[in-house]
Amino acid sequence: MKSDTEIRSAICDFFVENFLMGEGTLAVRDDESLLEAGIIDSTGMLEMVMFLEQHFGLKVEDRELVPENLDSLANLVQFVGRKLRAAR
Repeated sequence: MKSDTEIRSAICDFFVENFLMGEGTLAVRDDESLLEAGIIDSTGMLEMVMFLEQHFGLKVEDRELVPENLDSLANLVQFVGRKLRAAR
C-alpha cells in the first residue's frame, strides 16, 4: 500500500515530466486548482487519468471524473488513496 507521500510524489513527478517538460518543480499549493493554475487542461486531464490507471493499477470510472477527485494535488492524493484502499 502506498502512503499519501508516495502517491503525492508520483503525481508531482508526472506533472513535472509531462507538463513542465522536466523543468523545475511543481509550484502549486496542494489545495489549488490545477486547471485554474494553468498546470493542466482538458487533454492533460485525460493523460493524467491514464497515468493514474497505469501507475497505480486502478480504474477511474466516468462518474469519478469530477473536480472533487482530480482538480488539486490534495484531491488527487485522497482519491487515489481511497481507490487503492477499496481495491484491497
